[in-house]
Amino acid sequence: MISVMSNTNDSAKLSAQSLWADKYRGATVEDLDPPPALSSKPSDPISHALMSAFERDYTHLTVVSQENRALLGYLSIPRLKQLLNEGKVKESDPVEQAMLKFRRRGRVYKVITMDTPLEELEQFFSGGVDGSGPQDFAVVTDGSRRFVLGVATKGDLDEFYV
Repeated sequence: MISVMSNTNDSAKLSAQSLWADKYRGATVEDLDPPPALSSKPSDPISHALMSAFERDYTHLTVVSQENRALLGYLSIPRLKQLLNEGKVKESDPVEQAMLKFRRRGRVYKVITMDTPLEELEQFFSGGVDGSGPQDFAVVTDGSRRFVLGVATKGDLDEFYV
């Protein structure tokens, strides 16, 4: 009985992927033409990160290490505004006090590259890849995750589909 339920779930996933594949007709993340990632360092003042995001109309900024530019986490500008309004951080505070860190232990990191099919990206945004829940954006890297190439959002994907 359990194996039948598992097969039913697997066929439902395959059916959803097939619908997404028909929807995007083989397009990849590169077809979204994602803007280059805008990165901050943990020691940068929050005011600098906010100004950079507003100048480019970005909703998410990556946070990279000062030493080796390794991806440490990100800043969600809507969340940052909320933290500022609640007085939990100040514009003079360093970015590290407001950033959301990527969890590296105990989880499989879904690599999103320029070659990732858009149906996989949609599945990632809907939370269907690793069960981590819906995501608002994806950091687009090279295959080895050494370089951040851009950021793709759910809005970018919706706009592409329209």
